[in-house]
Amino acid sequence: MKRIGLFCGGFSSEFNISIKSAQTIQAHFPTQYELILIEVKRPNWEANYKQEKAEFDLTTGCIRTAQQEVQLDAAIIYTHGEPGENGKIQALLDMLQIPYLNAGVLASSLSFDKWYCNQFLRAFDIPVAKSELVYKHQPIDAARIIAALGLPLFIKPADSGSSYGISKVKSEAELLPAFEKAFQEGNSVVVESFLDGTEVTCGVYRTTTGIQALPLTEIVSETEFFDYEAKYAGKSQEITPARLPESIRDQVQAQAISIYRLLNLRSIARIDFMIVNDVPHVIEVNTTPGFSPASIVPQMLNAAGISITDFWQSLISAELGL
Repeated sequence: MKRIGLFCGGFSSEFNISIKSAQTIQAHFPTQYELILIEVKRPNWEANYKQEKAEFDLTTGCIRTAQQEVQLDAAIIYTHGEPGENGKIQALLDMLQIPYLNAGVLASSLSFDKWYCNQFLRAFDIPVAKSELVYKHQPIDAARIIAALGLPLFIKPADSGSSYGISKVKSEAELLPAFEKAFQEGNSVVVESFLDGTEVTCGVYRTTTGIQALPLTEIVSETEFFDYEAKYAGKSQEITPARLPESIRDQVQAQAISIYRLLNLRSIARIDFMIVNDVPHVIEVNTTPGFSPASIVPQMLNAAGISITDFWQSLISAELGL
């Protein structure tokens, strides 16, 4: 039986969300593999091996119990944010020569940073919001930013996850507090112009027969935008399949598959769009989308008639050849 390590937790504010995602994956994982949860946290990475707490050795890649050392055959990285979604765990596993299901270091790092990812996509004529990048301790010229991007606008941590530190700014007085909130999550912040349209998201993954797009989900948030409360406290409608004309649906799915190829992604990715005047604009690329019972990808799979177990088996077959 092949041993697969499922890395979860992490160093970001989304630790608990990652744990819930991992628990859902574990509950539905194909039974022909031995799945071992590894909680990534400071100072030690802790594995749960045969109901015994054990340490994941960062120098050897082994799981150390009181009696033995256990070697992984492969890995799945499911931390939302630092240090997995940005490619750092991938780099470690590359050095340890442990194969993993996820996108590689460069693809993970690029897609994780909201500003750099969107600038990359813009170079391929993919519509994105106008934006600026601001680093911590850099002087902030509020009047100039508003003149360039207009109001309202969004302020987001550029190098962190997508659930914390985000603000919709409607006035100049709200700008500096929004920056302070965002800088609590990371060292760089992206400022984006407001896109007024219909928000949808598309799951994309690879099987042995090619890249597949899942049914679109339309997001109707009760809050100002799709924030933590909207995602995880039930303050949004997530309508799958999205209420879109077939032509727009096909355009979004084709765009999502194109982005998946351009970024050289692997496994499951979820790409968020705002449709403005029938044109899909990319908001964000998520290479470790939420997989808890409240998350969108499981809803997409249900709408497509795909069981979670079959889904993970298809990923393992395509990306790991197991």
